[in-house]
Amino acid sequence: MKKDLMKTNCYDTNNVMVIVGSCLEKMQPEAYKKLTQYSNIIYEVCLEATHVNMVISKIMGMICRSNIDKIIFATVDKSPHCIQLHYIENELRKAMKIDNIKIIHYVAVDNNLIEISNETIKKSKSLSELEKHNKCLT
Repeated sequence: MKKDLMKTNCYDTNNVMVIVGSCLEKMQPEAYKKLTQYSNIIYEVCLEATHVNMVISKIMGMICRSNIDKIIFATVDKSPHCIQLHYIENELRKAMKIDNIKIIHYVAVDNNLIEISNETIKKSKSLSELEKHNKCLT
């Protein structure tokens, strides 16, 4: 079952939250289907339409009101809007204690889910660091 994250009641969660960019199902249907093995509810959000700060606040409210063990963020790869979904974990960690929640990040490529490390996500926010890294490789 899919739900619009921003229209879902804060108490309406499972212990595992799968949060995806809303275009994932249409663009990478087999990857989307693989996510249903983690939870029977997939929360969708479009960061082209909803500001990331609103999504952060919504997820914080859900965490505070539920017993969430795991959050999975999944997006299509190369989307300038969807990439923000992966930055939410760091913002949550700055705002609240979530060490008891396992957080996994995936991007979908060729209908496969590729796990993305926190280190890669952190580097993707710093273009200057990526530039230094690229210059070292050449």
